[in-house]
Amino acid sequence: MVEIQFHDTLVKAVFLERPNRFVLECMLPSGSIENVHLPDPGRLKELLIKGTPVWLKPSSDPKRKTKWSAVMTFDASSGMYVSLNTQYPNRLVLEALQQGVLEELKEWRLEKAEYKIGGSRFDFLLTHNENQQKLLLEVKSVTMVEDGIGKFPDAVTARGARHVEELTQLQVDGGFQSAVLFIAQRTDLREITSAPEIDPHFARVMEEAADQGVRFFGRSCIVSPERIFLNGAVPVNTKKD
Repeated sequence: MVEIQFHDTLVKAVFLERPNRFVLECMLPSGSIENVHLPDPGRLKELLIKGTPVWLKPSSDPKRKTKWSAVMTFDASSGMYVSLNTQYPNRLVLEALQQGVLEELKEWRLEKAEYKIGGSRFDFLLTHNENQQKLLLEVKSVTMVEDGIGKFPDAVTARGARHVEELTQLQVDGGFQSAVLFIAQRTDLREITSAPEIDPHFARVMEEAADQGVRFFGRSCIVSPERIFLNGAVPVNTKKD
């Protein structure tokens, strides 16, 4: 099982407000109010509602301005824990690639993480087991779900669109195969797609990428205050309409 364990280190707090994209104000069980690092710059408006519980992890870095980091919250509308750390998908995918347990990529082996081409860096470089072709894999975190549909992004992402455009060009040039793996940090979804109402540019480049042969995969995660682990495949709809 590919998972991240928290070993009873999380503290349940209450979300009060969000002063900026990377900081939450939370009330701890002791009653003290602390600024908390949020490792997800998305809007998260449907999740971060005043009074919502947020599980925090203490920081061991004495140089950090904030003593805590947000790990997850609870979506009362779906009865679902949702991870708030965009680094966890990459950690889970790295372990899954190392173990060779991603069925959708079973013909490929991990060559290198954080692979740089020109001025860009891609999450993973894979090599085909038989013909030695190279594949560039980007991982994207999904937290937004509407009526069982996971949507990416939940805020405009020029960087995310640029990555997909670059993957498309590399695919067209023929030197690399390219793929995007969406990791939904929750389980209450049956499909993942773009969000043209939020970021029409990303939706357009995602559809164009699929038309040019870039592959899109999806996975969900099962999240709890004890652990988060990689769950089964979720289909991806690359059409923007």
